[in-house]
Amino acid sequence: MEQIRMVDLQTQYKRLQADIDTAMQSVLQSTAFINGPAVKTFQQNLADYLHVKHVIPCANGTDALQIALMALRLKPGDEVITSTFTFIATVEVIALLQLKPVLVDVDPHTFTLIPAEVEKAITPKTKAIIPVHLFGQGADMNRISQIAKDHQLFIVEDSAQSIGANYICDGESSKLGTLGNVGCTSFFPSKNLGCFGDGGACFTNNDELAAQMRMIVNHGSQKKYYHKVIGVNSRLDTIQAAVLDVKLKHLDDFNKRRQRAADYYDAAFKNHNELTTPHRQEDSDHIFHQYTLKVANGKRDALQAHLKEAGIPSMVYYPVPLHQQEAFAEFASTDQSFSNAEQLSREVLSLPMHTELTEIQLTHITDTILSFFE
Repeated sequence: MEQIRMVDLQTQYKRLQADIDTAMQSVLQSTAFINGPAVKTFQQNLADYLHVKHVIPCANGTDALQIALMALRLKPGDEVITSTFTFIATVEVIALLQLKPVLVDVDPHTFTLIPAEVEKAITPKTKAIIPVHLFGQGADMNRISQIAKDHQLFIVEDSAQSIGANYICDGESSKLGTLGNVGCTSFFPSKNLGCFGDGGACFTNNDELAAQMRMIVNHGSQKKYYHKVIGVNSRLDTIQAAVLDVKLKHLDDFNKRRQRAADYYDAAFKNHNELTTPHRQEDSDHIFHQYTLKVANGKRDALQAHLKEAGIPSMVYYPVPLHQQEAFAEFASTDQSFSNAEQLSREVLSLPMHTELTEIQLTHITDTILSFFE
């Protein structure tokens, strides 16, 4: 049996090697390493795939979130509501821009924002909501969109883990990341659509926001040496764009492969009294950036050690909710309950999940887990 990896990028590369190598060689031969033709080709192909007017590539997913917030022209002290159960980047950029992150608890089943908690957290200073589409499926965008509309708030979708997933909003199917004012994603190598380094993108249907973000990523400039706004230097390398354009053609297949692996896990752990399989919402696809179990009765860490002994990797996403992180101590509310996020941090365990998992590997993983409880 092949070594089991948490994410098997090596085998995926070998499967697509001919096309990827050709694309990369084309960039090397052109020497157009910055803003080369492959960047423009990829951004247009991604826009077509997402059915969105504008895609603005950038250097990474964290930059994408920062650029989106900068484009909204928020002011220091403005409040942005988001999840306490997510990767630090979501909240880091809010604080970095001298905005105030307002953290709220998450649904214990979907791990995404609870709309009622979002509404409760709104104050006159609230200007935006960042719903995180965690582990591969959407937050409750039907209700969050209505809340944003009622209170005249911006929505910046954190779609770093959900690119390619569909969501039924107002009876119509759209791609996650295209439902708010701006969507943001990461092309970190382990993502469902990953490059061979860092990369990210923002997407929007708003012409004005798109123009603003295109300036921001390029030092606030539309014309070289003429700067209209304060910006940053955040570009998607041409080689990474070339790799991504090859992989984009396979994205739907990548997601289906992940879903098939998730189906295998689900069947193996069905009705287990100490394991809870990932909830799948009716409104959203789940494309399983992560396959995350909840392990009951305080047995998570022991199960992880058991897997490690058997040569099976696993990960805890996330061991410390953001309201408990030292970096965000000044923003943590002492009179607010984060009981769901705190319990999740004690129970969640993510299993190997990628496009190259074989049935032999899946059987070994599931048998090893089930043997722990015998």
